[in-house]
Amino acid sequence: MPAPTPEALMRSRYTAFVVGDAAYLEQTWHPGTRPERLDLDPALRWRGLEILATEAGAKRGYVEFRAHWSEGPTRGVLHERSRFVWQSGRWWYLDGVIDPPVTAEP
Repeated sequence: MPAPTPEALMRSRYTAFVVGDAAYLEQTWHPGTRPERLDLDPALRWRGLEILATEAGAKRGYVEFRAHWSEGPTRGVLHERSRFVWQSGRWWYLDGVIDPPVTAEP
């Protein structure tokens, strides 16, 4: 069943990153903006998701979030404002604007 809101889709996509499900990420990425290939880094560990803001209209939606990650001793935060579109009876991830990454050594 397709995600009922942009936020629900964002949360399911985050889970796909956590478990390394590249196929799901590709299936929920709009075909017009999806990359030809998606390579996930198996060393990257996602540690938590914070939803900062959401907005959903009839055809467009936005989700601003912070996703916490670690890779070895390095910790960081991905801050993104993602765009979503309602098309063909479902929400699709379009793209996102990423703030400069924040990383820190332990």
